[in-house]
Amino acid sequence: MATTPPPPYLAVLFTNRRAPGNDQAYDTTAARMLELAQTIDGFLGIESIRSADQTGITISYWRDHESIETWRAHPEHLDAQVAGRSDWYAWYELRIAEVTRAASYTASDA
Repeated sequence: MATTPPPPYLAVLFTNRRAPGNDQAYDTTAARMLELAQTIDGFLGIESIRSADQTGITISYWRDHESIETWRAHPEHLDAQVAGRSDWYAWYELRIAEVTRAASYTASDA
């Protein structure tokens, strides 16, 4: 789970379905994208999950629209976007939302 500051902040929701094949290149690129995103001022964290049918959702958290735009326009990220459309995704949806409230719960070990 991402550790985020108190709201408000932004969430980029990337829902997708992977196309068959090229798992190694995808995994390598995904790891590199995380590494790069963490260098962007305003990046707050990320959460990601993928089901057995290859549908996934990744939510990245950002301080503001400017930090999202810096990430969107990063040259390596632009290259990964091209590869995503040509090689890795059957479909995707991208949404940006403002987080105005957040709460959490963790069960105790007792």
